[in-house]
Amino acid sequence: MRNSLVTAAILTSVFAFAQEKELTQAQKDSIVRANSLIVDLQEVTVTPFKQSPERQPEVKGTVLFSGKKNEVLKLSAFTSNLTTNNAREVFSRVPGVTVWENEGSGIQINIGVRGLSPNRSWELNTRQNGYDISSDVFGYPEAYYNPPLEAVENIELVRGGASLQFGPQFGGMVNYVLKREQNKKFSFETQNTAGSYNLMSSYNAIGGKINKFSYYAYNHSRSADGWRENSQYKVRNSHVFLEYAFTEKTKLAAEYTNMDYQMQQAGGLTDAQFAENSRQSFRERNWFGTPWNLFALTLDTQLSPSIKSNTKLFGLIGERNSVGNTATPNISDTNGNRRVDRDFYKNFGIENRNTYTYTLGQNKNTLAFGVRAYQAQTQRQQEGAGTAGSDFDLSTSAKYPRDLQFKTQNIAFFAENQFKVTDKWSVVPGVRFEHITADGEGRFGINSGNDVPFESKQMVRNKPLFGLGMEYKLGATNFYGNITQAFRPVLFSDITPPAVTDVIDPNLKDASGYNADLGYRGVVKGFLNFDFSVFYLSYNNRIGGVRQFINNDNPTQGTFLFRTNLGETVNKGIEGFVNVNITKYFGVEKEFGNVDLFVTTSFIDSRYTDFEIFTASGSVITTTNLKGNRVENAPRYIHNVGLSYSTDHFSSTLQYKTSGKVFTDANNTVAPSANGVTGLLNGYEVLDLSAEYKFLKRYNVRSGINNLLNKDYATRRAGGYPGPGILPGEGRTFFVSLGARF
Repeated sequence: MRNSLVTAAILTSVFAFAQEKELTQAQKDSIVRANSLIVDLQEVTVTPFKQSPERQPEVKGTVLFSGKKNEVLKLSAFTSNLTTNNAREVFSRVPGVTVWENEGSGIQINIGVRGLSPNRSWELNTRQNGYDISSDVFGYPEAYYNPPLEAVENIELVRGGASLQFGPQFGGMVNYVLKREQNKKFSFETQNTAGSYNLMSSYNAIGGKINKFSYYAYNHSRSADGWRENSQYKVRNSHVFLEYAFTEKTKLAAEYTNMDYQMQQAGGLTDAQFAENSRQSFRERNWFGTPWNLFALTLDTQLSPSIKSNTKLFGLIGERNSVGNTATPNISDTNGNRRVDRDFYKNFGIENRNTYTYTLGQNKNTLAFGVRAYQAQTQRQQEGAGTAGSDFDLSTSAKYPRDLQFKTQNIAFFAENQFKVTDKWSVVPGVRFEHITADGEGRFGINSGNDVPFESKQMVRNKPLFGLGMEYKLGATNFYGNITQAFRPVLFSDITPPAVTDVIDPNLKDASGYNADLGYRGVVKGFLNFDFSVFYLSYNNRIGGVRQFINNDNPTQGTFLFRTNLGETVNKGIEGFVNVNITKYFGVEKEFGNVDLFVTTSFIDSRYTDFEIFTASGSVITTTNLKGNRVENAPRYIHNVGLSYSTDHFSSTLQYKTSGKVFTDANNTVAPSANGVTGLLNGYEVLDLSAEYKFLKRYNVRSGINNLLNKDYATRRAGGYPGPGILPGEGRTFFVSLGARF
């Protein structure tokens, strides 16, 4: 009788707290004491609802996620085109993500959030396994590399609240977490794909764990002719990971990644050329390549029951190489000498993160704190006189007119503390302090055979950032809110204008502002997964050009462009995600499999609140304020709808995406320019279908059709690389893939 009562009490307690993500320590202790009285209870295994996407716990390792809008995309749970890194499919379950699709190779992923520019993900702190992978996170924050998604286990995203623990970026943080093997002594995985336009891809990986030693290595090779003319590419990614566990609490890991590729750039089109045939190209001599080397050494240790520590020593040695004709598409290529531009990057850093758990009152609280030191060196050689050939030849006939050296040094400290006011309510204040020194020197150009020196510049800034988050649990759901400051340092491109006559404001300020979120998310009764929120993003001190007279007393002498801080923008909107497992709702998933309907929706109002521009006509300078204009490249809405079906052996997803029209310049020009560089881009709709069949436990067949209805559309215009003009998205393509795992 006594055991029956105790059993009933335990079941009642478990039921009462079944919707909570965690039990308090007192509740856990109570259950442990009660279990000691039971002699014949059977072990029960509970399979949790598989979220899509998942969300981070309040604390994970040495990172604090409480109160922050975040998503974890577990790629093995999706059916999508991972072979060519199709970002449109992969990020479809994350609301508010803008994707630039200017070529189908998938070598670079261009994403932005909340109306920010997707250009090489430069408004995001982009990481792999927790360390930086962009060319220079402050001076030139473009991500020319991303890992092949067939090698990625999870993609972790944190919106604007990431700016305290990861860096000051307005967009937040995206982290590609690579696969590892922790269960077998030896495993082998292979995935081999063929597809449209001579697509050939092969991914092969080995991994395992032998006692205290773990290892993983992969090689991914992919090539294709491309959907457009003059868009062939060849890319290879290789990666090696080694780890040794000295104890259960202390591990040391080393990893190295190497990527190399050559990509032909088809260039942009005028609107007339796009309407005539969006696959055509008038640039057969343009090429691009970025050999990339990443390395990292990671030490994980638990110093005490309450202190965890993670230290990463990381580095990057890479290049950005381009050769071609950069004229606008309404100008024919006369087969003269091409322009060669080259960058060389050498970056090194060390980052230490820690969490300290302590008791205050009746609740456990967590302090996350750390320090970071980082140095990046960039050598930029531009406007080189290249060959008149058509291959990927970077040789030049003379010295580069522009040859600059930049250096960025950064020291940062951060701390965030989760105060548990109650078991359900957490408040998370935080602070970050950035010290950044940027230096530049070199040759800016050549005039009449003489070097035009680049005036040596040093910019030093000390920037404190503050934030406050909160989270309130309500069963298996929670309310969350966050307001966090962010900033964007003056970039190298801001202090190296296109013309030698331009003048830089010596008091140029960094862009600054803040992100704010308020939302409600969770999982309900095992069939509903949702996250709805509103956001407000303030982005101040945008940099632009002011026309001024060379001589105010004599306007006939002309004008020069003065680059200074001009504009302010506000991005605000609604982001929503919902996934409903229909068969689970009706309790028939065992008989019919899982049928999931997911919807992501975002409405974005992104406008200039103050942005003066100046134009000159003869001896008259006209001032205009763009207040009220929409920010370029920010769609008014982005919606994704998907229907998935899955069993133990088969899965398939049909996905529909629609995105609103965008202006491509701050003037909100509607009519396209003759060269295709400016003008309104219409919204677009794209349908994708993918499927996978698993058999004999180890094998799989995957296939898919992207842009099923073969729609003509474009997501961007370019003013320079990868080719001025309108850049078409890809038409209908397909792939078939055969894989195995042993």
